Amino acid sequence: MNTMKPFAVVAIIAFAATLAACQKEGPMEKAGKKVDNAVEKAGEKIEKAGDKIKDATSK
Repeated sequence: MNTMKPFAVVAIIAFAATLAACQKEGPMEKAGKKVDNAVEKAGEKIEKAGDKIKDATSK
């Protein structure tokens, strides 16, 4: 689904910035990982909801 693309792009950028920031993980890096995980989970749920809607309308 196209709704997944913006979430994936944001997650990838945030993850790359976290890796590039420094070697020792500080509070901002930990927060970034939590945001990445939340965005990924939200994207998965949106995709599943879209699939359910698609299945329901195709019957």
